[in-house]
Amino acid sequence: MWILYALLAAVTAGIMTIVAKIGLKQVDPTLATALRSFIMFVFMLVTAMALQKHKLLGQINNSAIWAIIISAVFGALSWLFYFLALKDGPAGKVAALDRLSLVLVVVMAALFLSEKITWQVGIGALLMTIGAGLMML
Repeated sequence: MWILYALLAAVTAGIMTIVAKIGLKQVDPTLATALRSFIMFVFMLVTAMALQKHKLLGQINNSAIWAIIISAVFGALSWLFYFLALKDGPAGKVAALDRLSLVLVVVMAALFLSEKITWQVGIGALLMTIGAGLMML
């Protein structure tokens, strides 16, 4: 099921980039990020309540809370920088550079989560880096 979710995430992220680029023609990127974050908050709150996930709040420990907080800060920074880049840059090139985060995830997962970098993963990361470079030409 995780593969389906990952593919759906890729499709929705691609759609989001195009729609955001259109919207950024007339809106400041910082304001757009704030509005987007608020709308996402409301959407996710309604979703969590509808799925009865709010009942799980008591099961979250302190280390998980801190990880979520830190993740939220970096996620907000990522969105802000993405929208700032998208405001003036070509959507394809901005997205290509943004997706270099995949390569960083592979490296950081090896360093901090003890995940193995197989030769297939290493070559894939190298090809992603080369691909992003080619898209910048």
